[in-house]
Amino acid sequence: MAWDLLFSSDYGLFSVFVIVFIIGMAIWFPYFYNKKMREDEGQASK
Repeated sequence: MAWDLLFSSDYGLFSVFVIVFIIGMAIWFPYFYNKKMREDEGQASK
């Protein structure tokens, strides 16, 4: 019942989209900031 409602209603699909988007951000932001920190360390050591 809950799975049917989650994947068949508008607000259920939007909820799935938001959950996937937040998980994607949680993966991408650390990668992005670590890359920027390494670039700044490289420029500071020159």
